[in-house]
Amino acid sequence: MYSRGRVALERALSKRGLASRSEARRLIRDGAVTVDGRVETNPLAAVDPGRDRIVVVGRAPSARRWRTIAFYKPRATMTTRRDPQGRTTVFDVLGAAGEGLVAVGRLDFATAGLLLLTTDTQLAERLTNPRHAVVRRYAVTARGEVGDDECAALVAGMGGLRARAVTVRKRSRRETHLLVELTEGRNREIRRLFDAIHHPVTKLLRVAYGPIELGRLQPGEWRAISRDEVAGL
Repeated sequence: MYSRGRVALERALSKRGLASRSEARRLIRDGAVTVDGRVETNPLAAVDPGRDRIVVVGRAPSARRWRTIAFYKPRATMTTRRDPQGRTTVFDVLGAAGEGLVAVGRLDFATAGLLLLTTDTQLAERLTNPRHAVVRRYAVTARGEVGDDECAALVAGMGGLRARAVTVRKRSRRETHLLVELTEGRNREIRRLFDAIHHPVTKLLRVAYGPIELGRLQPGEWRAISRDEVAGL
C-alpha cells in the first residue's frame, strides 16, 4: 500500500501521459528515470508526483497548463492511450486535442458517452475514488421488459454490485429504456447487473458525470470544462 499522495513510479509516468504503463516500466528498468537526482530502477517505487522531481532520459516532464474537457466517446473505441490489438482509442479520435490529457476512469469498448479528460492527475484520482461517490448517470437499453421488482433488485445490489438509483423511462415486452445512476466505476458494472437479472444491455450511454452533462455533443466532439464546473464535482 502507498501512503496518501504517493503512487508507483510507473503509474506516475503513465498518468502524466509520458508513456504507457508497460513503456514506463521498461524505461525505469533501463535506468532512464531519476527521482530527485537518483536513478530509480524499481517501477513500483513510491513517489509523490506533486513533490518529487521525476526526470526521464535526462529531461524533466514539463509542467502543463490546467485543462479539462468533456468528450463524447464513440462506441468501439478504447480508453487507453494505445491498444496492442490496434483498435481505435479515444486519443486517436482526439488527435492533438488529447495531448497531455489523461482519462478520468474508463468506459468500456462498447460503451459510448461522456468521458472526462484532464491534465490534472490529482483531480482524476479524486473523481475516481469510490470514497467521494461521484454520481455517474447512464441511459440504458435492456432486452425484454424490466419489472419494478427487478429495478429494486438492482438498487438493493447483488454480487457486490449495486445501482444508486434506477428510473424506467419506457418499457415494452421487447425492450426497456432506463436511467441508471452509479457511484463507482467498476468494470462493466451495469452490464453485469443487468445480466444478473437476465435482461442483457443492448445499448449503454453515459450522459452525466456529477453535474457535467453530455448535452448536445455528438460522437467524437468535445468541449472545454472550466474550473468552476469542476468545483461542482
